[in-house]
Amino acid sequence: MNTFLENQNWRYATKKFDATKKISAEDLNTLKEAIRLSSSSYGLQPYKVIFVESPELRAKLQGAAWGQSQIVDASHLVVFANDTNIGDDAINNFVKNISETRGIPAESLSGYSDFMKSKITTLSPDAKNIWTSKQTYLALGNLLNAAAELKIDVTPMEGFDQAAFNEILGLDALHLNASVIATVGYRHEEDATQHHKKVRKSQEELFITL
Repeated sequence: MNTFLENQNWRYATKKFDATKKISAEDLNTLKEAIRLSSSSYGLQPYKVIFVESPELRAKLQGAAWGQSQIVDASHLVVFANDTNIGDDAINNFVKNISETRGIPAESLSGYSDFMKSKITTLSPDAKNIWTSKQTYLALGNLLNAAAELKIDVTPMEGFDQAAFNEILGLDALHLNASVIATVGYRHEEDATQHHKKVRKSQEELFITL
């Protein structure tokens, strides 16, 4: 745990990436697996995670992200896109996955399936979108933590035009919405931010024990 905390102190929101350094295939797969294993409500994972590697696409997306250099200079750009149309099909597919993975009859999961549908499919479109968007942040958290363990930098970013990202990536047609993005790679030696002391609330100020 001490190493984990050391790595949390090491990481920061990188402002300038070294465009010459790329993440290895092995480390990239580790990050993807960390995202895949993230917790989510009911375990539904109501999102897709898009790794944008195309330089042309990233150049277009930079314009929709206030021109921030991280979009094009980082080794990888990751877009967490929440499902905007979650319904019975997603739940049925999830139940099928449980049945096949655990070797149990799908019929035995009908109660759980009906419960999820009663809580999710009855939500308004706006409420669904908010709920699925929140789930993407759990996956983002796992990416941040796993990357720090590998000494890979990640900058989580909300400073972008969601509608423009959706249009450029063709997400609307897939019933997806760019919820939050992250740039992943290696800090540039000229990024002065890496030398700043981490600023956080003290435990006394942050935590309440009742």
